[in-house]
This record gives sequence, structure tokens and C-alpha cells, in this order.
Amino acid sequence: MNKYLLTYCLVLMINLSSSQNGVIEINKNHLIDTLINLKKEISKNTYNLKIQIYSGKRDKAIDLINFYKKNDLEIDIEIVYETPNYKVWIGNYYSQLEADRELLKIKKRHPEAFIFRPKPKNNKELQTENET
Repeated sequence: MNKYLLTYCLVLMINLSSSQNGVIEINKNHLIDTLINLKKEISKNTYNLKIQIYSGKRDKAIDLINFYKKNDLEIDIEIVYETPNYKVWIGNYYSQLEADRELLKIKKRHPEAFIFRPKPKNNKELQTENET
């Protein structure tokens, strides 16, 4: 009988000691909000990664654009003219890992493909694009 009473008291004490009642108080530095806002502002101004699959004559660039538009509707593709070549860019990747995975697939068809981060456009170029 003493064993049962002792076991019951022991279980009761363990149960009472393991239950915790209290209030959680989080002390947060006021600079954290400033850092979060700064990070959001910087993220707005970063330019995403793209993959260049071709640089050369206009005819082949247009053929590539048409091929991808017909066969793969989900991929972003664009043609850019930088003197003296037309360039075909694919995708809009937010992380290097994403871009690397896609590059492995694209390299099977276009071995010369590579990942890059486009240069930001200056304000004059943005204004002329918005006006047109």
C-alpha cells in the first residue's frame, strides 16, 4: 500500500512541476524593424538572375523566341539588342540555386548558355520605356 501511495504522490509531484504557467515576454530591439524595412527596400532594387541562351544574328534569335513560345508557355523569354548582337534571355530567377537547376536543363539544348544578372537601367531609359 505504501508503494502505491508513494508512486501516486511522485506522479502527482512530477505532473505539477512540469506544468508551467506564465507569461512570455519578448524583448525586441527597435533597430530590428529598421533593418527589416531596409532589407525590403534593398530587395526592391535588386535585379533577378537570367540565363542567356544566344547572342548573334537577329534571324536566329527570332527563331529561338518563336520556338520557345510555341513549345514552352511557362518560361519567360525576351530578346534584347546590344550592339552588334541580338541576345535571347530566358527566365527570371530569384535565387542562384533556381537558376543553376534551370541552366542544367537548358545546357542540353544550348551548351553556350550561362547565368547572369542584367544591369539596372538608368532613369532615362525607364522614362522612355514608360512613355511608349
